[in-house]
Amino acid sequence: MPPRSRRENGEPLVVRAAVDRERHVNQVTSYGYFAARGPKRYVTVTPRPLRYWQYDPARPWVVAATVLAVVAWLAFLGWRDGRAAVTGELPLAIGLGLVVVLGATARFTISDHAVSSDIAGLRQTSSFRVVPLVLVAEVVEGRPPAGWPKARSRGGWWPGRRLLSVRHLDLDGLTEKAFTVWVRDPAAVADALGRPLPLP
Repeated sequence: MPPRSRRENGEPLVVRAAVDRERHVNQVTSYGYFAARGPKRYVTVTPRPLRYWQYDPARPWVVAATVLAVVAWLAFLGWRDGRAAVTGELPLAIGLGLVVVLGATARFTISDHAVSSDIAGLRQTSSFRVVPLVLVAEVVEGRPPAGWPKARSRGGWWPGRRLLSVRHLDLDGLTEKAFTVWVRDPAAVADALGRPLPLP
């Protein structure tokens, strides 16, 4: 199934995709990283509400690796310099570990124009891996079907979430790509992407 058509409202698909990408970034960055707080105070034009968002905590292996690294560093300090060195280094080690874990936490966001993964910047939300909705071809629950391109994973598994697979064109309008994401409500995400899940 092609993503709508090669032309959208008389525009070439790649042109529409580029425009929608910019519209998405404008809409998303009008909200802070914590989207439930609403638009930023200094936004002059009230943006439309986001269609869907969820936070993707750092993957369990990232948390485990960070904890292991902190423990190993403190153990080495204790062996080399004694307990006093560990006590002095503990706040910094824990703080750096929290920075790593928080830095690996992203927000999966769908606006009126595109879907992206977002990270907290110093002054605003930074959007990356943006896929305009006009390029979305198919959405299925579960793993990608046979014949799909190799899917990239966005976020890891967490309790209560289910796997959703999305097939789409790249920004060149030609190359097929796919990604998977673990979501709270697959039907709501598919609707927000403009590709409702087929009825059972």
